[in-house]
Amino acid sequence: MAEKYLEGAACHSRVRGMLGFTGTYKGRRVSVQGTGMGIPSISIYAHELLADYGARRLIRIGTCGAMQEGIRLGDVLLAQAAGTDSAVNRLRFGGADFAPAASFELLHRAYQLAQDRRIAVRVGTVLTSDTFYSDDPDSWKLWARYGVLAAEMESAALYTVAAGFGAQALAILTASDSLVTGTTATTEERQQGYTAMMELALETAIS
Repeated sequence: MAEKYLEGAACHSRVRGMLGFTGTYKGRRVSVQGTGMGIPSISIYAHELLADYGARRLIRIGTCGAMQEGIRLGDVLLAQAAGTDSAVNRLRFGGADFAPAASFELLHRAYQLAQDRRIAVRVGTVLTSDTFYSDDPDSWKLWARYGVLAAEMESAALYTVAAGFGAQALAILTASDSLVTGTTATTEERQQGYTAMMELALETAIS
C-alpha cells in the first residue's frame, strides 16, 4: 500500500518485524502500519500508535470470510460493530460485555465516499474470532443466523483500544473467502488486488 499510493514514503518502524511507513497521499500525511494477526497483536500496535505516536484516526484494512450468501469474493465491507468469541473484553471490563463499534464519523464518511466512487459496500456486524482453524466447521452458522456479515480477527480489539483513547477507528474489509460456498481467493488476488478497499481507506483518512 505504501509503495503503490504514498509519495515520499519512508520506513519509520521495524519493531517486532512489523514495518511502518509514512508519506503523503494527495498532499496529506498518512502512515501505513502492519499490525500482525489476531487480537493480541493488533492491540499492541493500536495502543502504541495512539499512546506513543499520537495517532487519533485508525483505519484497518484486511480480508475476511463471508458468512452471508449475498457476499461475493472481492466485495467490500464496512464493520459497523464487531462481536467476538474472545474473552479479552470480559477480562478488561470485569466480566461484563462491551460493544466494540466503529466511529460513526468514519463509517458515515467511508460509506458516502463509496457511494460517490460507485463502490458497492455492505455495512454491518463482523465476528472477530480468536480461532482461525475451528474444531467445529459449522460454528459460524449461528453468527450468520444473527446477521453477522463475515469473520476476521482484529476489529473488536481495534475498536475497543481506540475507544479507550477517545480516538476514531474503522475496519474496511474485503471478502477473500466464503464460509457459505467454500470458495477462496488466490494468493495473488490477496496480495495484488483489493485496491478498492485501500483507496477507500486512504480517501476516508484524509477527508
